Amino acid sequence: MKASEGKVGRVFVLRLEDGDMLPGCVERFAAEQGVSVGQVILVGGIGDGQVVVGPRRSQQRPPEPMLLPIDGAHEVAGVGVLAPDESGKPVLHIHAALGRAGQTMTGCLRFGARTWLVGEVILYEITGAKATRVKDKASGFELLETEPT
Repeated sequence: MKASEGKVGRVFVLRLEDGDMLPGCVERFAAEQGVSVGQVILVGGIGDGQVVVGPRRSQQRPPEPMLLPIDGAHEVAGVGVLAPDESGKPVLHIHAALGRAGQTMTGCLRFGARTWLVGEVILYEITGAKATRVKDKASGFELLETEPT
């Protein structure tokens, strides 16, 4: 395990509007506000897009993602980690549980999901922590790398 210590900086309360695209709208807001590292909590509705629900084959490198469509309005609860990529751009890695009519799917919103009606986000800025998303050659993922502070 690797770790980096930080402190809670600013806290933002965001209201996402109908049709806002996740994770892009949160990433843009973070960039505009100068938030580099943070935690995101999401509740609200998701109307369409795709959810990554796992690799097709667990041992395959790089993994082939399995995607499920978001078909219609779903309730959503999610949590994510915001950290800059190697160029310094904030990148949000967010996983969420989406429910509709007694059925739930859980996965990563990496390829985009649109807000249905409203999304409520709390963004906690973490100051002083050294964290970067670095492209891993074997997996093809941008993995979180930390440095002790």
